[in-house]
Amino acid sequence: MGKNGAGKTTLVKLFNGLLKPDKGEIFVNNKNIITLSIAELAHIIGFVFQNADNQIFSRTVSDEIGFILKNFGYNESDINNQVSNILKRFNLEQFKERSPFLLSGGERKRVALASILCANPEIVILDEPTIGQDASEKKKLVSLLQELNQNRVTIIIITHDIEFIAEYIPHCILMRKGLLIAEGPTKYLLANEKLLEEASLIKPQLVQLSDLLNFEKGLHTLEYMKEQILEFLKS
Repeated sequence: MGKNGAGKTTLVKLFNGLLKPDKGEIFVNNKNIITLSIAELAHIIGFVFQNADNQIFSRTVSDEIGFILKNFGYNESDINNQVSNILKRFNLEQFKERSPFLLSGGERKRVALASILCANPEIVILDEPTIGQDASEKKKLVSLLQELNQNRVTIIIITHDIEFIAEYIPHCILMRKGLLIAEGPTKYLLANEKLLEEASLIKPQLVQLSDLLNFEKGLHTLEYMKEQILEFLKS
């Protein structure tokens, strides 16, 4: 997290070779990316762009999702099975023969993510994944990311959606002017006024409410806040 221009997207584009470093070295899974081709990195890292239109180009949703598997040389039967499974998983079956460009912004975002996950990457990077998604879709996204993470997939998210991070994401990195200024548990970082100001971020609403009610400082869960408010009202 960090203000526009902090270097978040530049940093993750260095991970998968879309940008090359001017100096220093980058290692992914203990391998220097200089020794890996873009294709090899694509097997390891899946990148979902902020604007899905920048990575969608196929005639139909099915073709879009299956494209990466064709590129990797999968046979047609395996591609069809994997695409069918992904369509069900993302609730996109009704759109499979539609042009992805005729879908809503949130739906195109889901197609872009589905096309990346089709290749089973070890690391998934999402740039502003909650843009255009309502509360219900955000919960589905969180459920999917948690499932991936439990299956040892590393999830990296770039976002300005501080409420989303506060509620669902346990670990956070703050950036400013191309530098990492803080890293640690979300509940501590997003309750630190000095760090938030330095990263040009606004306090999450749960922290603001906690401050107003003079509760213990920190980022608390919604359930904790409910319990504390009920106790306060009873007393």
